[in-house]
Amino acid sequence: MNPFARICAVVVLACLGADFVHSAGAPIVPEMRVVRVGDVELHYVEQGEGVPVIFVHGSVDDYRSFQPQLEPLSQHYRVIAYSRRYNFPNSRSGPSGSHSALVEADDLAGLLKALGAHPAHIVGHSYGAYTALILAMKHPELVRSLVLAEPPLLRWLPDLPGGQRLYADFMNNMWNPTGREFRRGNAESAMRITINWFGKNGYLIDGKPAGFDALPVETRGFLMENALEWQALTTSSDAFPLVDRTAVRAVKVPVLLMSGQNTMQLNKRIDAELERLLPSAETAVIPGATHEMWTEQPEACRASVASFFEKH
Repeated sequence: MNPFARICAVVVLACLGADFVHSAGAPIVPEMRVVRVGDVELHYVEQGEGVPVIFVHGSVDDYRSFQPQLEPLSQHYRVIAYSRRYNFPNSRSGPSGSHSALVEADDLAGLLKALGAHPAHIVGHSYGAYTALILAMKHPELVRSLVLAEPPLLRWLPDLPGGQRLYADFMNNMWNPTGREFRRGNAESAMRITINWFGKNGYLIDGKPAGFDALPVETRGFLMENALEWQALTTSSDAFPLVDRTAVRAVKVPVLLMSGQNTMQLNKRIDAELERLLPSAETAVIPGATHEMWTEQPEACRASVASFFEKH
């Protein structure tokens, strides 16, 4: 299933609510909870008991993206999926102007401590993986193992082979124009620029390049529910804080680097650099998947992380 189509299924599941009466084999929808972490309230769901597993979603997304993983993994683990700051259904307060993965990592550390859910297996996707990596660097005592699914460490790109061109395309043709539209108060126009750019760079809907105006109404609604976080990042003074390579080399917890077979070139360049810096890390390439691997190939992704958890 393509990344945007699956969002609709997740939305339907989430809307059923905690009182959903399920038939045999149907998923159980866990109760939504809220935890106060510093100056923010974070919504989360959890299921199961045992060693904690924390899912950290990517941008323009929320806890619902990992909801299908809770039931299977909860047979062996205490599984938690939360919505990051500015993501649905958290507070709609205005962005600070300096939002970054550093803030997100502090939020995650606070959540783990507040819930007594550490040391944990941390599974991060995209900007959530960026957050998870910084957490492991700053608070290794909270991390049992680390799964990084294509963190956007974009500040590394200009130094990598072919990376300067990829970085310039990302910033000039998507990131900066998106931020300008948000500053003008045009959230829908900003999201249109974003989705259309990703469509030109390999994201497909029904076999065709993704386009904002071609998305189902429900899918556009899901994206707009999470547009505030995208606004916080694209209008931030430092959305991609530089991650020191020496500090990455010093990460001692077990690491699994996950990537999609058909992901964008900029992700492949960054993944290759992470492999160079973390030679002991395990790797998993998800067949037939793009950057949206958890949406497109949920069973394959789950099998990879479950095998990794068993070792650690």
